[in-house]
Amino acid sequence: MLSTYSYQQLFLFAKNIFLHIGCTETNALTAAKVLLSADLRGVDSHGIARLSGYVRLWEVNRVNANPTISIVHETPSTATVDGDKGLGLIVAPAAMQIAIGKAKNVGTGWVSVKNSNHFGIAGIHAMMALEHDMIGIAMTNASPLVAPTFSIERLLGTNPIAVAIPSGNEAPFVADFATTTAANGKLEILQRKNLDTPTGWVQTSTGEPSTSAAEVKNGGALLPLGGDKEHGSHKGYMLGSIVDIFSAILSGANYGPWVPPFPAYVPMPQNMPGEGIGHFFGVMRIDAFRPAADFKAHMDNWICRFKNAKTVAGETTVVIPGEPEAAIEIERMNNGIPIIGSVITDLKELAAKFQVTF
Repeated sequence: MLSTYSYQQLFLFAKNIFLHIGCTETNALTAAKVLLSADLRGVDSHGIARLSGYVRLWEVNRVNANPTISIVHETPSTATVDGDKGLGLIVAPAAMQIAIGKAKNVGTGWVSVKNSNHFGIAGIHAMMALEHDMIGIAMTNASPLVAPTFSIERLLGTNPIAVAIPSGNEAPFVADFATTTAANGKLEILQRKNLDTPTGWVQTSTGEPSTSAAEVKNGGALLPLGGDKEHGSHKGYMLGSIVDIFSAILSGANYGPWVPPFPAYVPMPQNMPGEGIGHFFGVMRIDAFRPAADFKAHMDNWICRFKNAKTVAGETTVVIPGEPEAAIEIERMNNGIPIIGSVITDLKELAAKFQVTF
């Protein structure tokens, strides 16, 4: 059963929960904004449904509610940031601001992050660059739930990539995608609805195809983008590997099978080679390449040409990356955010625990 809540109701509730676990007012506002951006953009698996998961990580001392985020190595255009075990919802925006500052000074900024946690949806961080007439890039490694092509071992996360590109009169281009056929959050949604997955999302613990949304819980694995070798899963495997290397080996975070799990009850890996979860951010100032107005005019032209492409039977238009999410954001800001019953139960339990009104 679905119930609808306004953005402001959910935002204030999330902010109050973050305050109760010890976040400062500023950090609580940032965390709530990043968290709710997922719900607004229709990525329900990474929004308010994750709030109780962040609290559980704090309860087992895997999240520092008041981190001292610091630069541990830098050049004019690059930096390595230590997130001090902070919420990724707080660490990621801070690191992106560093990248933006460097791009303002020298044209581009590149920041790799260690010692962080799950940072919500990648797209919202990449989009921070848009208001500065800059291109933003964001990626993160994640809990190992993905088997590389030809493997039954879970060695990679869903490892998303997001790229946000400004335009003129058209909505910005925002690509935000997991490097798996489907993100783990989509499995969680299917589990709550007692539905199966499409073919090509998961495999069993012995590497056989499966359509069970609970397969990962039963020892199986998510599949790289493509699903199997014949459909290009080796390409998804390569993309996920690039994210892992840029986010973690470059920064000193954990990588591969040693990335800390999101569920607080799952034991931490043994012999971890790094610190926390890793992220990677890039920012490019458009006028470092050509006048921003010229670029944005041509982006408008690019978008319009693609939207007017001839379509296959039954479709009316080609979809521009970021366009569906932008439409959902407008609709949900006006009409509210739908929340399923099991998530509402979680939120009410949080409210009771911290004596906060839901």
